[in-house]
Amino acid sequence: MAVEVDLIKKDINEYLDRHERKDLLRFVTIGSVDDGKSTLIGRILFDTGSVYEDIIESIKTTDDDGNETVDLANITDGLLAEREQGITIDVAYRYFTTPVRKFIIADTPGHIQYTRNMATGASTAQVAIILIDARYGVLQQTKRHAYISHLLGIPHLMVAINKMDLKDYSQEVFESIRKDMLAFAEELSFDSVTCVPVSALLGDNVVNKSENMPWFEGQCVLEYLETVPIHLRGLELDFCMPVQYVLRPDLNFRGFSGTIACGTVKPGDEVVSLPSGMTSKVKQIHTYDGELDEAFAPQSVTITLEDEIDASRGDMLAAKTSNLTIARTIEADIVWMSEDPMDRSRQYLIKHTTRTVGAFFSEVNYRLDLDTLQKDKVENLALNDIGHAVITLNRPIIAEQYLKNRDAGAFIIIDRLTNATVGAGMISSFPVDDKQETLQTHARGIPAEVRAKRFGQIPSILWITGRHGVGKMIIAHELEKRLYDAGHLPWVLDPYRLPNAKIPAIGKDLDPILNQIDILLDMGLIAISACTTPTRADRLRSKAHVQKKLFEEAYMEIHLDADEEVCVKRLEQDGREGNLAHVPYEEPESPDIVIDANDLNAASIDKAVDDIMAMLAEKGVI
Repeated sequence: MAVEVDLIKKDINEYLDRHERKDLLRFVTIGSVDDGKSTLIGRILFDTGSVYEDIIESIKTTDDDGNETVDLANITDGLLAEREQGITIDVAYRYFTTPVRKFIIADTPGHIQYTRNMATGASTAQVAIILIDARYGVLQQTKRHAYISHLLGIPHLMVAINKMDLKDYSQEVFESIRKDMLAFAEELSFDSVTCVPVSALLGDNVVNKSENMPWFEGQCVLEYLETVPIHLRGLELDFCMPVQYVLRPDLNFRGFSGTIACGTVKPGDEVVSLPSGMTSKVKQIHTYDGELDEAFAPQSVTITLEDEIDASRGDMLAAKTSNLTIARTIEADIVWMSEDPMDRSRQYLIKHTTRTVGAFFSEVNYRLDLDTLQKDKVENLALNDIGHAVITLNRPIIAEQYLKNRDAGAFIIIDRLTNATVGAGMISSFPVDDKQETLQTHARGIPAEVRAKRFGQIPSILWITGRHGVGKMIIAHELEKRLYDAGHLPWVLDPYRLPNAKIPAIGKDLDPILNQIDILLDMGLIAISACTTPTRADRLRSKAHVQKKLFEEAYMEIHLDADEEVCVKRLEQDGREGNLAHVPYEEPESPDIVIDANDLNAASIDKAVDDIMAMLAEKGVI
């Protein structure tokens, strides 16, 4: 540091030139409450001379013996509430430099309530320093933060086992905690994991090597930070830039402004606008300081093209060779950040790059148990849960797996009503059965089973059969209401609404009904047929048609059993005696359920619908 001060005095331009050429490392401190994260950062800043004198004066305190000391944690804990409670709440960013590198530090909160803040602070880091209190060892919050760092793709993890002075600088304590942490981290995808014993309060192994732990031969914290390899993600990837704004200052200029997410670009390069698929060549690259011969991530630029193509905010400019995916369904690791649990019956907003789309959680694959790394099957996620889910989008996004491309693989989840951020996600894969688009293919529809999952059901047909006048339509509509009230999406197939449909449906007269059923099943609905199909042969034909389209259990036959005299009397009372079909009714041989329909009243109808609902639940349809 003294060398730099001397250089500033002698030649400020030389100092600034050297400073400009230094590497920049972003790192984050994470861990449990009161593990000493803020104190560690305060020690680094204080010992490297990176704290202004007025700040030092403002954080001086007097101990019980009347000695003046500096409260290192308050260098970063700037909020009044933080100083009152002695905890970090918000993410604090600090900057410092050494003769070797420039650094940006994110000091994140350790309390479980502020896990969302921790994830935000860690999202741009290249190194994570996780602190562990030597008195308590590896805690669940330690594991949660380490796992989130792994999900965020941070390549390097330093484990700073702190407060070693309170354990008499014991090598045995250090080795025991080191062994536990390395065993947990072995399942994660860090490029390197390094353990260091420290005392942030006293300065052992932080900026300077500790004389109290001669048994430790590794690097101190600052030495590690100055030498750890910096991997600039994205430069090796194909060019892509989400369009943030279409710049049109006059009729002669039309440029696309945004921040380059990955790769490099120069005039003459062929690019494609996604999702439209229109191609052109880069004409010019503009910045505030003038035109560039080449631009790279993460520069903010305005690009003009040789051709007039349609692109707007939310679209993506990418290299023509790019293998980005135009996705309507994604699988992602989710960190849930809201006190309100995930509600799979409602829609959320997904903010991905510069595009915001409606979406719903079609499936939660699992929630991670941080103690065992077991994957527990759950229906939704709650505050601070980490899980894996399938998300169906109302409109496609142009994306990549997060571990390949942070910018194109990350998104946040927003509550549509409150506009609050309720979760963060990292795309892990694109489901094969969703038939995602590539640059060479077109979008395809959402499969019936994906639609059906939206309403917690399996697409199927309930074929209500019985004599003409038995009350099929009454039961069908009551069942429809009950299913709808339970959050499902049924549809009653009314043969009287179908063009050219005949009652009863016999032989070829059944074709319009089967065609309508195909449409309903393609929509993922629970179809309810109340058509009079008096012959067993036609019902067997309907069953075979549905089973061929879906699966064996997708067709369920419900027989309403009533005497012929009862049915004739009902038709006469309704003024429909002329509609009585003179085709003998053949009772089904093995229906899924039989309902006595001789006496239809409010109580018996409710009982019939109860029995059908119980059957559907037992078969797993709802």
